[in-house]
Amino acid sequence: MKKMLFPVFTLALLTAASALAEDKIPLKTELPPPLFVGTPVPINVPNLEPKLKAWPDFAVPVGTVNLAKGKKVTASDSEPVVGTLDLVTDGDKTGDEGNWVELGQGKQWVQIDLEKAAAISAIVVWHFHSQERVYRDVVVQVSDDPKFEKEVTTVFDNSAAGKDHPYIESYLGKLIDAKGVKGRYVRLYSAGNTTNKMNHYIEVEVFGKPAA
Repeated sequence: MKKMLFPVFTLALLTAASALAEDKIPLKTELPPPLFVGTPVPINVPNLEPKLKAWPDFAVPVGTVNLAKGKKVTASDSEPVVGTLDLVTDGDKTGDEGNWVELGQGKQWVQIDLEKAAAISAIVVWHFHSQERVYRDVVVQVSDDPKFEKEVTTVFDNSAAGKDHPYIESYLGKLIDAKGVKGRYVRLYSAGNTTNKMNHYIEVEVFGKPAA
């Protein structure tokens, strides 16, 4: 009988693993067409991530959706230089002029209110993709506090204090693993880019499910 324990135990583990695998599906989103205009600006930023060539493989729980679509957006710059804040969650990811919002110089943020707490699997951001550039000090946080003064979870940080790497913007966006963190508000920071000192957002998607 003892010899049977190992195969039975192994079968149980395989069955459990299979069940877990069946609860996950590949994350998919509609990508905008590639768009490159103007003269390329040299990028001299250390520790850059390898440039993405295709949408990454990333699994999310069944039933995961973009919770940010059409949700209210606020920002540190209440009067954007170009565009309006609703562009951040309007579902349009094309990089043409008129599809992005431009915030002022220095450290700025945009914040999305998901309207209720959610378990967030991934956050995808498109800053600007009609030109290769790197946005500086990109930090993404989640909280139930709209002022982000308490119970704040950082899911991405490529500032000097963070452990993540800077990356080159493209039509593929930047997919951030949020690891199922729970919260109602998503805040994204940046501090200019390698082309100019302004801050831009074309679209932000927040993939998750309402928190149990």
